[in-house]
Amino acid sequence: MAVSKLSNGKWQAQIFPNGRDGKRIRRQFATKGEALAYEKHTKDQAQDKPWLGEKADKRTVFDLVKTWYNAHGTTLADGQKRKDAMEFACKAMGNPLATEFNARIFSAYREQRLAGKITRSSRVKKVTPRTVNLELAYFRAVFNELRRLDEWQAPNPLDNVREYKIAESEMAYLTDEEIRALLKECEASTSKDLLSVVKLCLATGARWGEAETLKGNQIRAGKVIFTKTKGKKNRAIPISDALLEVLPTSRKAKPLFTSCYSAFRSALKRADIETPAGQLTHVLRHTFASHFMMNGGNILVLQRILGHTDIKVTMRYSHFAPDHLFEAVNLNPLERLSGEKIGSKVAAEDVTT
Repeated sequence: MAVSKLSNGKWQAQIFPNGRDGKRIRRQFATKGEALAYEKHTKDQAQDKPWLGEKADKRTVFDLVKTWYNAHGTTLADGQKRKDAMEFACKAMGNPLATEFNARIFSAYREQRLAGKITRSSRVKKVTPRTVNLELAYFRAVFNELRRLDEWQAPNPLDNVREYKIAESEMAYLTDEEIRALLKECEASTSKDLLSVVKLCLATGARWGEAETLKGNQIRAGKVIFTKTKGKKNRAIPISDALLEVLPTSRKAKPLFTSCYSAFRSALKRADIETPAGQLTHVLRHTFASHFMMNGGNILVLQRILGHTDIKVTMRYSHFAPDHLFEAVNLNPLERLSGEKIGSKVAAEDVTT
């Protein structure tokens, strides 16, 4: 719809009540006010005809992704990453209309992803089930959020799609001997900040990024305050006086450390420590949590220290507790019958006599 002034001095209202593909209405008026009033009247009339039904929704799936990103995704730390992943998936699926998108279309797409027929990089031929599970979660979240925002009225088309079951990944942690070897190599490193960052991770369970980007004003009253965390909540973790003494003394709102990721990789190699894929720096966080539980720590306290929003994530470390499932030793049938010397030579002799 538009109102414009003509060369004859009159004002023209050009209106498409049913969209660009529908009928066009043009009327001329002596004044701009009359033209605007007519435009509004025609627009209101077109909207107040429920018997005509709703106009067909011609938005594509990626149109919805962009709407989600502008309204919500831009606030997420990984929002751009999600948007990029879904844009790639939409193109691979032929960018279907949102009203035609369904479980069958997505299922066919992820089968091809797993088979290596659809790739985002020439270096990666096949993806893991975890990758397609993440993509499924991204699309589900888009439709759920748009329903909350009244941008999508129909049910979530992927509600009934099940994730692939994935075996629990190995969580490596360092032994006392490995910790000593690593600290020794960190101390010998050319990076002046490496030792402090590693000690901070081992003492607080911090993620590498949280420790490496720490600012001076985040150390107060014997505590380290981690901000802008993955869980969106600040964490204040007490540290010892000994650790406090080796940290930089600046209390200004400026980073305390320079990047030392590469130096850490080299230190691990020199210490002859191997970590599972994807757990290079995260092994320090796993080490803190594992030793915390082995030393008798409380699982709920660990959840708060690590900043997990879901206790099920923290429960991965529960088996490190000294008494975890210890009843298996005392309450199994073999232990109960051991006093009877079942199956032993002595028991056989007793029967003979």
